[in-house]
Amino acid sequence: MAERAVVTGGAGFLGSHLCDALVERGMRVTCVDDFSTGEPANVPPAVDLVHADVREPLRLPPSELVLHFACPASPPAYLASPVGTLETGGFGTHHVLEEARRLGARVVVASTSEVYGDPLEHPQRETYWGNVNPIGPRSVYDEAKRFGEALAFAFRREHGLDVGVVRIFNTYGPRMKSSDGRMLPTFFAQARKNEPLTVHGDGTQTRSLCYVSDLVRGVLAMADSGEAGPVNLGNPEEVTVLEVAKQVIEVTGSDSEIVHVGAMTDDPRRRRPDVTRARELLGWEPQIPLERGLRLMARET
Repeated sequence: MAERAVVTGGAGFLGSHLCDALVERGMRVTCVDDFSTGEPANVPPAVDLVHADVREPLRLPPSELVLHFACPASPPAYLASPVGTLETGGFGTHHVLEEARRLGARVVVASTSEVYGDPLEHPQRETYWGNVNPIGPRSVYDEAKRFGEALAFAFRREHGLDVGVVRIFNTYGPRMKSSDGRMLPTFFAQARKNEPLTVHGDGTQTRSLCYVSDLVRGVLAMADSGEAGPVNLGNPEEVTVLEVAKQVIEVTGSDSEIVHVGAMTDDPRRRRPDVTRARELLGWEPQIPLERGLRLMARET
């Protein structure tokens, strides 16, 4: 088992929870982050902090495991820096893979369900190539992740690098910023102020929401395996956005109403992972149902 690990983007939402889990394993952990979207306060005190931008060449400390999670993930963040997001997915992933190669480390690359775009296949299996608008506003994130996957597998084929790719579906939990722009932190922020919850479009579009502790278990299972993937990690429990809004109002005891606003450009109509591969290869599946997860988030945020 690896004794030392690096988490790029370790001060962000997912990255910081991964740092927690690795520390609990007794590992020596280094967080590499430029703090453009992450917060140093998210990182456990036992973790070494390195302030660096993966878009620039970098030197990682000796490690047997690298978890590459550095990338703006919320729509406001990646839309505010479209070129920077593409550079992170391209140059940043290349730099991290080169360092993992130098170190002889296993590297797990965080991809996303967004590689499927607005899917024509449902639920989404890893064999599905996706339906992405390559020039739309969301493409800077979608295509950055698709290119990152291509780089990872190119390094595996050409250099024999020990690579694993996980495609992460909607994940939620503590440490999401209220200004994040994604559905759940927005709903919780609005509900706590008794403001109207803003549902884009008619609200019948679906999402599959995975609580962060389940997601972390899946990432670490991938890290411990020798699998290359890609492997979907997410909760196959599918729910409409409108139903999520109603549940947030219930768990927060809010007096908020629900209002409908304009639909988002290229917003997927349906999103649900097929996690058969995760079950078979990693022995993983989510355990926390949505209602319980929302109550945990309400209590811990």
